[in-house]
Amino acid sequence: MNRFLVFLISVMSFGCLTAQNEKIPFQPLDVFELEWVSDPQISPDGTQIVYRRNGFDIMKDNSRGNLWIINTDGTSHRKLTSREVGESQATWSPSGDRIAFVSSTNEGAEIYMYWVSSGQIAKLSQLEKSPGNLTWSPDGSQIAFTMFVDEKPPVVAQMPSKPKGAKWAEPARITDRLKHEADGRGYMPTGFTHIFMISAEGGTARQLTSGDYSHGGSLSFSPNGKEIYFSANRVDDWEYRFRNSEVYKVNVNTQQIIALTTQDGPDYSPKVSPDGKTVAFLGYLDKVQDHQNTVLHLMNTDGSNRRIISSGLDESVSDITWDTSGKGLYFMYDEKGNTKIGYITTSGKISKLTDNVGGTTIGRPYASGSYSVSNKGVIAYTQTRPEYPAELAVIQNKKTPKLITGLNADVLARRQLGEVEEVWYKSTFDGRDIQGWIVKPPFYDASKSYPLLVENHGGPILNYGDRFTAEIQLYAADGYVVFYPNPRGSTSYGEEFGNLLKNNYPGQDYNDVMDGVDYLVEKGIANNDQLFVTGGSAGGIMTAWMIGMNNRFKAAVVVKPVMNWISKTLVADNYFYYKDTRYPGHPWENFENYWKFSPISLVGNIETPTMVMVGMNDLRTPPSEAKQLYHALKLRKIETVLVEIPESYHNIAAKPSNLISKVAHTLAWLKKYNK
Repeated sequence: MNRFLVFLISVMSFGCLTAQNEKIPFQPLDVFELEWVSDPQISPDGTQIVYRRNGFDIMKDNSRGNLWIINTDGTSHRKLTSREVGESQATWSPSGDRIAFVSSTNEGAEIYMYWVSSGQIAKLSQLEKSPGNLTWSPDGSQIAFTMFVDEKPPVVAQMPSKPKGAKWAEPARITDRLKHEADGRGYMPTGFTHIFMISAEGGTARQLTSGDYSHGGSLSFSPNGKEIYFSANRVDDWEYRFRNSEVYKVNVNTQQIIALTTQDGPDYSPKVSPDGKTVAFLGYLDKVQDHQNTVLHLMNTDGSNRRIISSGLDESVSDITWDTSGKGLYFMYDEKGNTKIGYITTSGKISKLTDNVGGTTIGRPYASGSYSVSNKGVIAYTQTRPEYPAELAVIQNKKTPKLITGLNADVLARRQLGEVEEVWYKSTFDGRDIQGWIVKPPFYDASKSYPLLVENHGGPILNYGDRFTAEIQLYAADGYVVFYPNPRGSTSYGEEFGNLLKNNYPGQDYNDVMDGVDYLVEKGIANNDQLFVTGGSAGGIMTAWMIGMNNRFKAAVVVKPVMNWISKTLVADNYFYYKDTRYPGHPWENFENYWKFSPISLVGNIETPTMVMVGMNDLRTPPSEAKQLYHALKLRKIETVLVEIPESYHNIAAKPSNLISKVAHTLAWLKKYNK
């Protein structure tokens, strides 16, 4: 009897152990368990890295982040402070003995200091607004930063005084600004961003810039600490020349500001060379088109001898950093849906250092990520693959990258993710090579037939890539082969490819997506009788366009679309941005053209059952756009439903529960028609 009982317990224990070791597909609540690395900052000597460790709070339904520190060999991984509040913007002092960072308090965000040897921290500032772009002076005695400064809004009419104790309506909100609201922020307060300096020992911050201009973006000290280089738009008529910015320098003592560039277009992100003789910066001459490559310039510190050194790269350059020798710069760029770190000499010779940078856009596989470099060339960066979001990786002596964190091993090691496969096919329109990816359901069986879900990316001047994506993994976990392409107009395939939609959007990007669908059907990966489509923002535009152009899809989910370019262009937060880039002229100057490219013009053709989804606070593609599609389909008695996400701007997935809700509603709608 006892022997049998022991045997039975042994069998049961083995069964439980086996069950525990079995992997299951990615689950909706797993989203709350994900963590990711952002803003890794390596110490000057290359021995330690401080980074922001991000995650989601399931009780408060938001993202959170604290600073952590780790040795570059992966040892001594620990939280930087004992404080359980938001921390960000860590930056090492030039000698590596201190770390300045920004942290929240009950009164707002402030600048803090951490002493590496003792582990002590102290609050340095008492600011009215949140500081940004923390930058050390070369001698480590000062910290420069940017901060918004309030201005009084305009007054049109003086109201009479209300009786004591009376409860009147709130006063009228008055604006005379071109840009007065921003998606994700709402109504913008009146004022401008300025540059400040504060002692590294604390005290009162001193404002360096003035005037009714905003001075945002990164800052760079001259080696002698007497000047700060920055970008701003201090030109005449700056409101209407909104794509323009110039490089300036300000004397920290006299506060004199000198303009160094005058080119029409964005010039920004100045970085002074170690010897103080050269300024590197990013920008381009504005040709007023959909997409232009951002190129790397050099010039003398007085603005003379301006030249482009990145002409050998047909991609946009970002995030530049001088090496300590002054012979070249590190930078980031996207190529064929993958973000990379490169190095360029001052003469223009380019070499790739690593791939797979990114992983900080958890929902969908967009480009993202960052890096930093030590004095000796050790690189710390955010690395991603389809199997994991951003982890911390290190490159030493130009060797193979080494992954030194595993923040998601506790969750993803127990999940069977959908396998991601790269696909290339030909455009039937002009024979161009088009790239895309498919994600197969977990435990995929090639002998079985699976429904295909097309996931169109936003932008459209953006790119998807071989990066981690929670949303698409959840689609695959529900049994779909998910196809996400980079049709023409996507970035990372050169300037010409990215600009093919100028005055022609939507255009042959539609053909590129449908060619991909046909390719997958021909290869037997997709079942032509089980086709579904979704996408958000520009992806919502494409989804609406696709179901207006054909009836091949069993169901569609159109998320935060533009349906009518005339109404969108004059209502959205970026209403002023479209003239002569998306289409020639303003809507009233080119009504027929704006209408021709509006998906609502095709609504009479739609027979596809369609869910329409939008954030109720969306200012980029306002709810009125989504309602135009929903109302038109209701009038035509086409199967439809409107899903409105409360308290959500354009980025519906900003709250993790909304990411889950978006996917859950999409899958529930598709399931009705997935026979």
